[in-house]
Amino acid sequence: MTAADPRAVLVLAHTGRPDAVDAAATVAEDLHHAGLRPVMLERDIRDLSAAVGDRLRAVPVAVADREIPIERCEVGMVLGGDGSILRAADLVRGVDLPLMGVNLGHVGFLAESERTQLGDSVQWVVEQNYTVEQRMALDVQVFSGSDHIGSSWALNEASIEKAARERMIELVVEIDGAPVSTFGCDGIVMATPTGSTAYAFSAGGPVVWPEVQALVLAPISAHALFARPLVVDPGSMMAVEVLQRDDEHGVLWCDGRRSMTLPAGARVEVTRSSKPVLLARVHHTPFSQRLVEKFNLPTTGWRGPARETPGGEAS
Repeated sequence: MTAADPRAVLVLAHTGRPDAVDAAATVAEDLHHAGLRPVMLERDIRDLSAAVGDRLRAVPVAVADREIPIERCEVGMVLGGDGSILRAADLVRGVDLPLMGVNLGHVGFLAESERTQLGDSVQWVVEQNYTVEQRMALDVQVFSGSDHIGSSWALNEASIEKAARERMIELVVEIDGAPVSTFGCDGIVMATPTGSTAYAFSAGGPVVWPEVQALVLAPISAHALFARPLVVDPGSMMAVEVLQRDDEHGVLWCDGRRSMTLPAGARVEVTRSSKPVLLARVHHTPFSQRLVEKFNLPTTGWRGPARETPGGEAS
């Protein structure tokens, strides 16, 4: 693009959902009318065209990477739930592109706004009225003996799970080169603060504020006396080994999207990634408030701190 070209905005939507299709068409129209160039994946343009017919005929939607490289977009608007944002984060992993989520799903912890704020969200992008927040990600390396057999990354979590439904998987947990415990379980979740409200939360792990620099390890249904969740230094290395037993193998999942089989004796090492995920933020409400809203937590009876009135009496 040249200096005279319009600003480009990547639009990513769950095109299998009617509400996301309608939202994507609305966003493309609004961006175009504001003088910006909407950019979409070729398959999304095809799905969108099939769903909305001639509605976008007058809107010049650019094909990502063929007409406008993704790295030339200034922000990515993601229309869907947290799963859509995780897919988007995977798509833009190689570029420094902040993502602004518009929640069309259920909880939507990663989203910045709701469906009712779709027009506001476009306006925030048009006016560049957002800040960019860095979220910790995980680097995941897999070994079998001395052989490196795979690598991946995760924004939320890396989980090691049993492959056979009828039996537990035997795992050894290691932190910073020292063994901590061995037990049978359904699996183990290793998460970032962002992922602490996702799978790790379901496994009984603690909720960690996004600003806290830490890593979380939470066993899943462990058959052991000591199987408590652990919170460790962000510079630590968490490692899990699959015990070398007959027919013992597991499955590694990263963000519930990317998987690989773990043979008996496999070792998974998880550390903080040097490359964070960028999220575009507009609302700067306390995380505690977001927690209450997303989980619909009861706060009945709360009065707040007592404060003195101008006359000197406590209110």
